[in-house]
Amino acid sequence: MDGFPNTDPVEVGSLRPPSFVFATTHWSVVTAAGRSDTTHARDALASLCQSYWYPLYAFVRRRGHSPPDAQDLTQAFFARLLERQWLQRADRDKGRFRSFLLSALTCFLADEWDKLRARKRGGGLPLISLDVECAETRYRREPAETRTPENIYERQWALTLLEEVLSRVRAEYETEGRADLFEALHPCLVGERTAQPYAELARRLRVTEGTVKATVHRLRHRYRQLLRQAIAHTVNDPAEVDDELRHLFTVLSEG
Repeated sequence: MDGFPNTDPVEVGSLRPPSFVFATTHWSVVTAAGRSDTTHARDALASLCQSYWYPLYAFVRRRGHSPPDAQDLTQAFFARLLERQWLQRADRDKGRFRSFLLSALTCFLADEWDKLRARKRGGGLPLISLDVECAETRYRREPAETRTPENIYERQWALTLLEEVLSRVRAEYETEGRADLFEALHPCLVGERTAQPYAELARRLRVTEGTVKATVHRLRHRYRQLLRQAIAHTVNDPAEVDDELRHLFTVLSEG
C-alpha cells in the first residue's frame, strides 16, 4: 500500500533475533490495574494513557468543545479511568482496546460534562501530562468539515500506533549504536520500494547499493514485526490482528 510499510511475507533467515517485544497486552494492563492498587499497576496504565491521549483529545475537540474544556474533559476521563472501581467494570470481551476507550469516553462525556463545568479546573483528580499547545497544532491540520469525531479518533489512533512503533525501532538502532543509520534509512519505511533512492543512499553511507537494499529489507521486516506485535496487544483475540491491521491502513488511506 502506497505510503506505508508493506505487509507481504519476507525471508527471515538473515535477520538477528528480535531485541524487543511488547511485554503485556493493553487489556492485561487494564485488568491488573482493576484488580490491584499497586503503584506498578497504576503506572502501567498511566503510561498507556500518556501514549493514547491525543486521539481522545481530538475526538472531544471535534465534538465541539473548546481547547480548555477538551483538556479538562480528557484529564477527567483519564482520572476516572485510573480508578479501580471503574476499571473493574471494563469488559475485555468487547475486543479492540481502541473501541473500548472510545465507548468509555463517549459514555463519560454524556454523564460528566455538566458535573465538570461546575468544578474547578482539574477537579483535584490525578492528571496525565498533556501538551495541549502541540495537540492544537495537530488538530488544526484536520479538515474542518469532512471528518466526524469518530473518523478523527480512528485516524489519530492509527498514526499514534505507527509513531510508537517507529520510536521503538529507532530505540533499537540507538541501543546498537546505529542511530545515524536509522536516520538515513527510516524514510524508506514509506512509499514504494521502486521509488527509494538506493544509489544515493549508498553513496552517502559509502556502501554498495546491494548492502543498502538488504539493510532496508531488514529494517522493513523489523518494523512489520513490531507493528504486528503492537496491534496484537490492542485486541483480545490474536485472530483479529490481520483485520485490525487492514482497518488501520484503510483509515489512513482515506485521509
